[in-house]
Amino acid sequence: MPETMPAPPPHYGFHRNCTCMHPRKRMGMMMHMTFFWGHNAEVLFDRWPGTDLKMYAVSLAVVFAMAALVELLSACKLIGRVGSNRNFAAGILRTVFFTVRCGLSYLVMLAVMSFNGGVFLAAVGGHALGFLAFGSRVSKKSDAPGSAKEQTDLPPSGC
Repeated sequence: MPETMPAPPPHYGFHRNCTCMHPRKRMGMMMHMTFFWGHNAEVLFDRWPGTDLKMYAVSLAVVFAMAALVELLSACKLIGRVGSNRNFAAGILRTVFFTVRCGLSYLVMLAVMSFNGGVFLAAVGGHALGFLAFGSRVSKKSDAPGSAKEQTDLPPSGC
């Protein structure tokens, strides 16, 4: 009995004589798998920011702001001490903050996965400036470590 060979894995049009129709191959674009510099990138959405330098600057500002907002949400103390009758509402509010922080963290991660060096630096800079402004002791009054004032609304993010 002859053995049957398994089918070859799909190659999605990266070979010269391929007739398959992978979407990126049809448009003539390849996704970068190493860091590159330049403003011709795709960040978060298809064909955004494209080739326009102004839109690239906007995308860097958006990534920077999202990363800083993640740090703000990590350090926020909007929900004060609540009594037993408001624990449910405080729990819902904390859950909403946690969900927003997780969503923004994933969006920043996906933006960095564009492998654009400027996007990477914007994300790291946003996290650094956000931590400096909201999470470090530079912007806080000095309290004893571990005091009730030092605790935030959300648990620390797992970086």
